[in-house]
Amino acid sequence: MLLYAKGSPDTVITSEELKNILFETFAKLGKKKKVLAIPPDFTRFHSRAGEITEYSYQFFKEQMTDILPALGTHYPMTESEIKKMYGEIPLNIFREHKWKEDLHTLGIVPKEFVNKVSGGKVNYDWKAQVNKLLVNGGFDLILSIGQVVPHEVVGMANHNKNIFVGTGGEDGINKSHFLGAAFGMEQIMGRAKSPVRDVLNYASDNFAKDLPILYIQTVIAKDENGKLVIRGLFIGYDYECFERAAELSLEVNFKMLDKPLKKVVVFLDPSEFRSTWLGNKSVYRTRMAIDDGGELIVLAPGLKEFGEDKEIDRLIRKYGYKTTPEILKYVDENEELQNNLSAAAHLIHGSSENRFKITYCPGHISKEEIESVNFNYSDLSEMTKKYNPEKLKDGFNIMPDGEEIFYISNPAIGLWAYKERFK
Repeated sequence: MLLYAKGSPDTVITSEELKNILFETFAKLGKKKKVLAIPPDFTRFHSRAGEITEYSYQFFKEQMTDILPALGTHYPMTESEIKKMYGEIPLNIFREHKWKEDLHTLGIVPKEFVNKVSGGKVNYDWKAQVNKLLVNGGFDLILSIGQVVPHEVVGMANHNKNIFVGTGGEDGINKSHFLGAAFGMEQIMGRAKSPVRDVLNYASDNFAKDLPILYIQTVIAKDENGKLVIRGLFIGYDYECFERAAELSLEVNFKMLDKPLKKVVVFLDPSEFRSTWLGNKSVYRTRMAIDDGGELIVLAPGLKEFGEDKEIDRLIRKYGYKTTPEILKYVDENEELQNNLSAAAHLIHGSSENRFKITYCPGHISKEEIESVNFNYSDLSEMTKKYNPEKLKDGFNIMPDGEEIFYISNPAIGLWAYKERFK
């Protein structure tokens, strides 16, 4: 059931409107005794989910007893990050999702189904797990809050991914990531329907019907002045909520280009991107746009590690970003990758498949470390002088020496493709 839907490429929903819409929608639900909010973590700061969570708390007050940021495998949020993202909500109601411990298995998606939707690329079952708080907390309303945007694993982010991956366990996270990578990112990104979404929907339809989940989905894009605005807001209990948001996101977040790009420069906000685990959005959100023999330059002042989990960081350092056939071979031959399929998937996601050059300009990682994982290295200060983020505009720029580059100030809010590659 769809409770609210508004959105178009020209829509702008202000903060005041957002609050009023939420209050009016919540009032229609009737009195709730106990409410859980599941927003994204700080890595999705620009989703406006923090603001939505704050307004939700203002409405439900003491009835909102718990907030569980959908960490997945990410680091727990710091106190300063919580305050910056969620405002004046009391810190004592925030819970940390421990993805290896705090789990409840709702059911198992059979391997026959997973094999079928993957086109035979993988052959394993999939545990539909969530944080045990969702099942044992006695909630009569669970708010799943987030942004719908093109995504490398599932095609379009959010909806039940926020539940089964954001509050999920090792098995579900690893296998869903590997399913998407093995099937092929170019066949998934920007599409509401994908093998991973099929698996998540199977889990929702068969195992999660008793969970009172209300989805609140935003679509975010830049306006003509480069400011991030809410282009769409969709609230509902079922799949239509996501479907409507995904349609709009495809319009406003997917940039279809008439020609392949020779040189792309991406800036990674240091408050948001501190690892290649996240920073490689610069790679997979642009790989369908970059020409064979082209170059991607990543300005990464906050970069200090590869993986946000110590074991994943170790595996990235050991195997490096290689082509899909190479990584699949490593998986076949190495038990440690078989036991950490999300790491294997990430190595595929961060590859150019030897089509173009990837040059990282890190703030806190050495040249030797960058080159050891098969990226190229360049000095951050030198490249920032040449490609100054404060002077560049999103899209095509002509540099003083006549060089044409394509600049992206935030790879997390879009997807770029040469139209001949997206069919």
